[in-house]
Amino acid sequence: MTIDERIENIVKILDEKKAEEIEVFNLEDADYIAKRVVIANSLNPKHTLALADQLKRELKAQGDTFLASDVSDEWVVADLGDILIHIMIPEYRQRYSLETFLSELVENQKNKKD
Repeated sequence: MTIDERIENIVKILDEKKAEEIEVFNLEDADYIAKRVVIANSLNPKHTLALADQLKRELKAQGDTFLASDVSDEWVVADLGDILIHIMIPEYRQRYSLETFLSELVENQKNKKD
């Protein structure tokens, strides 16, 4: 499976399980630890844990596994090597504003190419 197919699968699983505001960042050419980052909102702390568990089970069945994860009620980070997945409650997403950081990385990679 290509990385884009894996991302489509992750987004599909999250969407089917009612994750919100799912975003994917392509950091292939950026100086970052992963090639792709997926960020999604959960509805509440229990939903955060349920989404992480569902992803772990479904991805494992398809041959993709979490290499590492950091799990709390408010925020889950799952490392698949070339893909990082962040699932968090909206308050955490707003507070830590990962989109701004990742968008800047993407913009910087574009500027280096120009």
